[in-house]
Amino acid sequence: GPDAGATAPASDGAVAAGEELAAARAEAAERLDDLRRLQAEYVNYRRRVERDREANREAAKAEVLAELLGVLDDIGRAREHGDLTGAFRSVGEALESVTAKAGLVRFGEPGDAFDPMIHEALMHGYSDDVEVATCTQILQPGYRIGERVIRPARVAVAEPTEALPATAADSPGEDDSAENKDDQS
Repeated sequence: GPDAGATAPASDGAVAAGEELAAARAEAAERLDDLRRLQAEYVNYRRRVERDREANREAAKAEVLAELLGVLDDIGRAREHGDLTGAFRSVGEALESVTAKAGLVRFGEPGDAFDPMIHEALMHGYSDDVEVATCTQILQPGYRIGERVIRPARVAVAEPTEALPATAADSPGEDDSAENKDDQS
């Protein structure tokens, strides 16, 4: 009987309710995944904005400090000539202190190995006193902030005498250059 018919619709309803529940759970899981993805995108966005903000701040600082290099050069020249005295000396030292606190680092000393990434060679020569290309004179100091070079050091460079081109180092005779080539082999 009648009881069999009554239980069938109830079990159909339970199956339908179970399917609705499964569909609702799947939709909830999908929405949760969407929410997590959105949250991750937002976190990445904030990191990117902060990184860009910091990069812009560093670029602006470098631009301002680059504008002060000429003034720092004048202060350095005045110091070399003994003209950095009195109030001018105080102002010069204060400016150097402020730029150092901002991260500006002066570089370039006679005797430094020449590095084309941070030095600009304005003069070139040869010397028996060096084993590698060496800065012999600093014509204008270089400046950097962190690893970023704001201005390369402008230098005079000496290379080892053995780096002289063959035509300059050899005597005028062709025989000498042939012997030198054989000796190098």
